Amino acid sequence: MRLTRAESKAANRRALIEAAREIVGRDGSKAKLEDITELAGLTTGAVYSLFGGKNGLMAAMVEDYAGPLDLSGAETGTRLEEAVAEIARRFLRMSADPRAAGMMLFEARVLDLVLTDPDLCGRLTAAMRSTEVDLAALLTGREHDGGAVTGEQALRLARALRALLAGLGQGVVLGAYEADEEYFVRTAQALITPKVLGPA
Repeated sequence: MRLTRAESKAANRRALIEAAREIVGRDGSKAKLEDITELAGLTTGAVYSLFGGKNGLMAAMVEDYAGPLDLSGAETGTRLEEAVAEIARRFLRMSADPRAAGMMLFEARVLDLVLTDPDLCGRLTAAMRSTEVDLAALLTGREHDGGAVTGEQALRLARALRALLAGLGQGVVLGAYEADEEYFVRTAQALITPKVLGPA
């Protein structure tokens, strides 16, 4: 089956982003465009055509990486505590995955890349905020303390959850902590306080 022009363009775009992730994961800010295109099986012309150049490709790669947490199907129950428990379990599964060490190395290399480029830094910050907004959407309206969690409360809790669980997850990847589901859940739920949630 022959790909349409749009399908071919999308496939080439995906191949270049995936290749960029692999090369940046290996080389950080020293990643070379030639290595990326060779791995993708494409030419530098394809990079300029699809992304406008290496910086455009790096920006697309950073924006594409919003974080590996899959929130689909996490809408179990109506109580805030249930949703937070499910998010904690997903972070733990992600951290205990054999590929997690490679992902953590990639994240470190991306930081190496973006900290020297204000545009890329801004794009990574926006991607991180997008992840927090997705988490907040999952928490908004949940039952807690006789009422429903507001959007602002959910966003404050989402920020705290992401920071806490990312730190715990790194400890699991590095072997500093055991992958203890009960601990992940209880620690995440301990953030559900008036000081974190703030006013309704």
